[in-house]
Amino acid sequence: MNDPCPICGMVFQREAGYFLGAMYFSYGLGVMILVPFYFLLQWLFPELPGLLVALIAWLPYILLVPVVFRYSRVLWIYFDRLSSPHELPSRPGWRRQRQVNP
Repeated sequence: MNDPCPICGMVFQREAGYFLGAMYFSYGLGVMILVPFYFLLQWLFPELPGLLVALIAWLPYILLVPVVFRYSRVLWIYFDRLSSPHELPSRPGWRRQRQVNP
């Protein structure tokens, strides 16, 4: 990811562990992708055991991991900005960026 945003100057990595909350969005995106894969494969191949169907559904998901990773971070930034927009200028990353580019 860029640090900072070349358009608006927002610093993405504002503090250590900032993107830790993105794992919740990653989990949600993973569930939204894997559950339909699982049920589609279970419907197409009803004779296969459930564990094997889960492993087969997991294989195409591996290709989507970079996309899920990126969009979980994007969703986390949107959530952070929507939940506390008044705190943005007081965060250390924003102050650091404002000092560099007044």
